[in-house]
Amino acid sequence: MPLLQLVEYFNDRLEQEHNSGFRPFVLRDGRVEASFGPIRLASQLNPVRETLRSARRVGHMAQLQISANPASSPPPAAVDALLNPEPPPQSIVNFDRLSRAVHMLNYLPEAHLDEILFLDVDPRHILGVKTDHGAYFEEVIVKCGLQTGNVAIVLTVNRIYARYYQTLLKGLQNYQARGYRVALKFDYPTLDRAALDLLARAAADFVCLSAGELERIRDSRLLEKLRQLNGLVDSIGGRGILLDIADKQNAALARQTGFGLVQGEHFEATDVPAPVYARLA
Repeated sequence: MPLLQLVEYFNDRLEQEHNSGFRPFVLRDGRVEASFGPIRLASQLNPVRETLRSARRVGHMAQLQISANPASSPPPAAVDALLNPEPPPQSIVNFDRLSRAVHMLNYLPEAHLDEILFLDVDPRHILGVKTDHGAYFEEVIVKCGLQTGNVAIVLTVNRIYARYYQTLLKGLQNYQARGYRVALKFDYPTLDRAALDLLARAAADFVCLSAGELERIRDSRLLEKLRQLNGLVDSIGGRGILLDIADKQNAALARQTGFGLVQGEHFEATDVPAPVYARLA
């Protein structure tokens, strides 16, 4: 289905669901954007590559771009809601779904059956949806001509949610039952016993860390711990991804510590040959 037709389909669907004139999606210069109150949502798709064969692209990591929406003049209540540190769960769910739909639509021109789109999901979204996680978005994926196996749900593991790990695990398992891949993103200090237990019990397909964050870590056992982490990931059949690689030193760190996949401007700034699509086991 042509992209413009898909944009109109999802606008019609949301207009009916909300029983209002809510038509957030617009196609602008070949890219899809969406309005959410006073802000505009767009996508940046960052290639994920094999560490030892960086010409092999295995997917894209979606990054949300947010800007002011000049077409919108929000009422005072909407501004108050933005300043509320604890917005209602349904607002988070709606924002999360809208963001992922924008990414999915922008991914279609880049899509390949053997590639994966990595999509961040707010932990509050998983906690706010009680059952059937991924069911709503599965309809979006199928309408776009793809399968849930082409999508990896990326959950950032934060100690703030440590007491909810069991609930988050159930949500992730719901996604997995529908065929989605699961990726867990960690900050290095959060890699405690509880987080590693969540990783193992979730049988995560991917585990992500940021090279930019690791540069600031002062730990004489850093390399050893990263190798141990990737050993654990390998043992459950997953793959480690080192993100935000900006230079040769970061790239060398990925190779030395066993990260199978990499992402970052270092690989896009160099002369990388045309991608050879890799099928992930």
